[in-house]
Amino acid sequence: MFPLLLAMHLPDGFLTLPVLLGCWLLAGVALAWVLRARDLETAGERLPLIGVLAAAIFAAQMLNFPIAGGTSGHLLGAALATLVLGPGTAMLVMTTVVAVQALFFQDGGLLALGANLLNMAVIGVWVTYVVHRLLSPTLKRLRWGEQISAFLAAWASIVFAALACGLELALSGAAPARLVIPAMGGIHALIGLVEGAITLGALAFLHTARPAIRQPAPLSPVERRGVFLGGLLITLVLIIAAPLASTAPDGLERVAEDLGFITHAAAPLFHLLADYTVPGLGEGALSTIAAGLIGAALVLAAIWGIIALRARHAGR
Repeated sequence: MFPLLLAMHLPDGFLTLPVLLGCWLLAGVALAWVLRARDLETAGERLPLIGVLAAAIFAAQMLNFPIAGGTSGHLLGAALATLVLGPGTAMLVMTTVVAVQALFFQDGGLLALGANLLNMAVIGVWVTYVVHRLLSPTLKRLRWGEQISAFLAAWASIVFAALACGLELALSGAAPARLVIPAMGGIHALIGLVEGAITLGALAFLHTARPAIRQPAPLSPVERRGVFLGGLLITLVLIIAAPLASTAPDGLERVAEDLGFITHAAAPLFHLLADYTVPGLGEGALSTIAAGLIGAALVLAAIWGIIALRARHAGR
């Protein structure tokens, strides 16, 4: 057995070696750049916000919601991270989340990690950034212009990441391009509507908590404490709600079943917390919650460690 697929988390076995290597190359170049990104210069001063946002995105990705046709989806979070933190820091957040999912929860294959990083941590982030930058100057004249541009940017982040995933599958011969690319784009266009709505809700909440939170300004000590504790509370609520997630096949899993390449998925090389369960606790709600707490802690620790190392290196 291998874990159920989650939205756009490619398992090993779907992509051929040339496609995998190409994805690793593109993702590697992008992630090498991110460590030099300008919006990481103030990351240390915004560390509580970055850390809890990453942990909350990890927790939110455990909550699959039902959509049409007996299919489910979940928040990607690339748009939210980009609109709050900027593209460089958002790539770091998404990279950490996706890597922890693959390494500790066997959610996405290890060989396919490069493709998953490319789709979610690179394409998802930069599509958000570009779409928002293109639309915002025009739409800001409208009463709800900023909200519309944010919604469309979040929707586009899901659709373009899904189209990229479909292209990778087509290049690997998993299914014909004329079938798999429209299938991935179509089903994730629906998921993108929910992504946009959740992103708007989260932005509204953050704006209410601190109106200038989307600006790259340092947080005061009181604000740091409030953001951190508030973010931890939200993350905890999401993790406790995780056992209520829909068990219907997600977008990628549904397409793989419909087009007949689901059997190509390879079993993970090892099992740690596969299927978001903790060994010894079974597969019930308690196990899922415990796994979520462990995952959120790992994401938080990894983000803090990476930013601390970068700050130390920059200070030399």
